[in-house]
Amino acid sequence: MSYITIVLICIIIVGIIGIIYAYSYNKLVDYKVKIEKSESIIDEALRKKYDLIVKMNSTIKKVVTKQDYLKDYVDLKNIRISNFELDRKLSEAVNVILELKHDHSKLNTKDFNKDIDELTNIDEELLSGKNYFNKNTAALNELVQKFPTNVVAKIHRYKIKPFFDGKNMQDAVTDDFKL
Repeated sequence: MSYITIVLICIIIVGIIGIIYAYSYNKLVDYKVKIEKSESIIDEALRKKYDLIVKMNSTIKKVVTKQDYLKDYVDLKNIRISNFELDRKLSEAVNVILELKHDHSKLNTKDFNKDIDELTNIDEELLSGKNYFNKNTAALNELVQKFPTNVVAKIHRYKIKPFFDGKNMQDAVTDDFKL
């Protein structure tokens, strides 16, 4: 083989490796962008849900004066918690609101029912965002573990990302599956 043939073969091999590297990196970045987009959708929906719960709390306080049932939930803005924990706490608050509505007929107004319908719409938006997040997280995690993208992921410090519910399917903790 001549010197030129060897150089051409080396250039072709380096070119193929470069193309594989670029393709792998772009796939990783694509899923990272999708996950960040879904995180922003979830953040916005959680903010709207929190604001609506605070609004509904003032209506509830006018009807139910004995106790501030939602005080702990309204105070969540002063606590640093994950979006997953915030979602859980806000869902608990919605359950309290529904119980109060059931127990106090004065809360069965057109405006209050409209707010409950809005909570339902926000929950659907949240569910959609969480599903999109988990779907893309699963795809990213798969790429981080498979060759050749795992090499590119290590170079760029991509790691296995937990799902929205905080579960890490890669660890030995079996409590992930408890409800």
